[in-house]
Amino acid sequence: MELRQGQVAVVTGAASGIGLAMARRFAAEGLKVVLADVEEGALEKAAGQLREDGAQVLARTVDVSERDSVVALADAAYESFGAVHVLCNNAGVGSGAEGRMWEHEVNDWKWAFAVNVWGVFHGIQAFVPRMIAGGEPGRVVNTSSSDGGIAPLPTASVYAITKSAVVTMTESLYAHLKAEGAAVGASVLFPGPHMLRTGLWESHRNRPERYAKERPRRTPYRSLDQWEAAMKAAGQEIEFTPVEDVAAEVVDGIRADRFWMLPASEHSDRQIRARSQAMLDRANPAYLESFILD
Repeated sequence: MELRQGQVAVVTGAASGIGLAMARRFAAEGLKVVLADVEEGALEKAAGQLREDGAQVLARTVDVSERDSVVALADAAYESFGAVHVLCNNAGVGSGAEGRMWEHEVNDWKWAFAVNVWGVFHGIQAFVPRMIAGGEPGRVVNTSSSDGGIAPLPTASVYAITKSAVVTMTESLYAHLKAEGAAVGASVLFPGPHMLRTGLWESHRNRPERYAKERPRRTPYRSLDQWEAAMKAAGQEIEFTPVEDVAAEVVDGIRADRFWMLPASEHSDRQIRARSQAMLDRANPAYLESFILD
């Protein structure tokens, strides 16, 4: 798919982090951009910055966990710009779950699935039929993670499970689009290959009351800065991938018709090989042992 001036890109979770970087890159390519986010203040700030740079922007406060909210976003995008060519289902949250899986609060799972899985599904249902009907080349990019998308980090198991679901959902979407002979394609994005400075670490700031925690956390939430300081104190230097590099991966992947938007990484390749080999050998998942806590 070619990216051309005047096309339209919709990005959820667009007020900061990866989403904002993608919106900026699409705008730099000459696309009109539709920004969606649950955080109204940050959204308006991001939209204002893009407009100052000359971009055509539509900003909408959206809760992707609510189907009606995403359908309203699609209505607004088509009413304003008449078409959508790129859809990035990028909004995501951490769960805030602590301890072993059998100790988790149900609401931690409900919230993570509502945003990370249902949010992607809502985006597909609200936009894809109209994108197909438009008859123009298009692309749906769903954001997963190496945590779950490749192999789970057991200490963040709820998040990993949702991101694993995103991979399978996107594989299925790819097959369905091919079966229809649609001009719209599908890709799954694995941001990285290193850590990213995003608001995911502080997802709890936007946690809705209907998914509120039922009991106090055992330990306080840690910001990314606090986690990085703790790693440095333990003698571990953390490497970060600029979010602009992730946006470039998306643009390059769309142009190359690439399903797996997975940046080159020896670590990721080792995980993929280890997991695949364990399945082929019908062996226990030894690739998880370095993460298993006493």
